[in-house]
Amino acid sequence: MTDTSTPSTWTLGDLTVRRVGFGAMRLPQRGAALVEDAVPRDRAEAIAVLRRAVELGVNHVDTAAFYFSPLLSANELINSALGGPYPDDLVIATKVGPCRDASGAWGAHARTPAALRGQVEENLRQLGRDHLDLVNLRILGTDSVAERFGALAELRDAGLIRHLGVSNVTPEQLAEARTIAPVVCVQNMYGIGVRPEYADFVRRCGEDGIAFVPFYAIAGAGREGGNTAPESPEVLAVAEAHGASPAQIRIAWTLHQGPHLLAIPGTGDPAHLAANVAAGAIRLTADELALLDGLHLAGATA
Repeated sequence: MTDTSTPSTWTLGDLTVRRVGFGAMRLPQRGAALVEDAVPRDRAEAIAVLRRAVELGVNHVDTAAFYFSPLLSANELINSALGGPYPDDLVIATKVGPCRDASGAWGAHARTPAALRGQVEENLRQLGRDHLDLVNLRILGTDSVAERFGALAELRDAGLIRHLGVSNVTPEQLAEARTIAPVVCVQNMYGIGVRPEYADFVRRCGEDGIAFVPFYAIAGAGREGGNTAPESPEVLAVAEAHGASPAQIRIAWTLHQGPHLLAIPGTGDPAHLAANVAAGAIRLTADELALLDGLHLAGATA
């Protein structure tokens, strides 16, 4: 069943995006993402997937300068595929905080204003932009975000960033960030069976007009490695009823959690891309939602 009642767009500040976007994390490599020995994807294939995403109506692309394999950079691929010039309605969201060196090894998170500005400028350079549409500050731990978010707020005031978001944060960290500058989105791990304790957090974001953008909504506990665990009977049953894949049902469930939920599934496969976009039109029945909600509340990630 297709969804004819749920809004298909959301507004990030003054930027309207379709609720099914594209995550670029997996674009530069095959298999597990963000590992030092990742196998690079074919460049032409990656560029074709990005262009096809825009053809299918995607206008929200999520990326980061630390999304790269030994030979390919997600930002550079996006620039090559979609830049020169970029489509007027395309919104590119990136994130700062995590650090990888040229070999792909992880280092300490950027915490100083100078380090964060350097990451913003690197994203600008790689993407070929004079400003970034949306920058998410990714956090590790539960300590104060004031200095780091304040540094990004200054770059926003300087015109290098249009809108700000936060990633991997607690409700308390979100509240702290909002005392410094407007926050248009929260990007946290969330999906069927993943972080059921976030229910109130997700709801409050919607009430405050803040988008909630889950990552690993399909992969779940598999995280960067993808969803390799056996699929649950509940998800399989709903998928069969809709003639859909389990991944599509997981995306559809995410979108049913509120009009402010945005999906950013990533893939380098054109068929998977088309299926991900099509999932935005799946309407789950009340009984199906109850079944999947039960699985979610049980905290099962399979």
